[in-house]
Amino acid sequence: MVQDGMRAVTAATDPATERLEELQLTLGEGPCIDAYATRRPVLIPDLIAATTRWPIYVPAVYASGVRAVFAFPLQIGAARLGMLDLFRTETGMLSADELTLALTFAEVAVATLLDGHDHSPVGDTGGWLDDPLGSRAELFQAQGMVMVQLGSNLAEAMARMRAYAYAHDRRLGDVALDVVARRLTFAPIERP
Repeated sequence: MVQDGMRAVTAATDPATERLEELQLTLGEGPCIDAYATRRPVLIPDLIAATTRWPIYVPAVYASGVRAVFAFPLQIGAARLGMLDLFRTETGMLSADELTLALTFAEVAVATLLDGHDHSPVGDTGGWLDDPLGSRAELFQAQGMVMVQLGSNLAEAMARMRAYAYAHDRRLGDVALDVVARRLTFAPIERP
């Protein structure tokens, strides 16, 4: 996540978690959005308690079995690089050891994003940290294409893509792939 509106999932532990992350980007609400805005961790030990805070996001992730969520900003000084989210299938606050581990992983992610090298203290990551942007480059490319099509800025382009994904019950990444392949356009319709 960056201030000019560029947002994408860089890495996820599995496809289900990736979908939970994409929901936040599509809906524009959730713990990572709030943690990014406040520059502080968002710790939600009971997701149901956050229903008024995130009225669209909570029911969607709750239906997936998530009961608690924790978001940690990836930042160094004033530079915000992204977010690290943790999901849990049972309610409850992180233990002191779990919180320490989450903060350690956030530090590792920051170091990896800054220099592109795996700093993981837990050994082999299977190569998923080798390319921090991974296959998400098409999301950034699509955002730029939509910006040009609309004659707008990057934030507006992302908002339009998110709205389209939400309205058509599609993944944001799939919408981006369609834009890049020119199967989907956001260009204004010219009227006679």
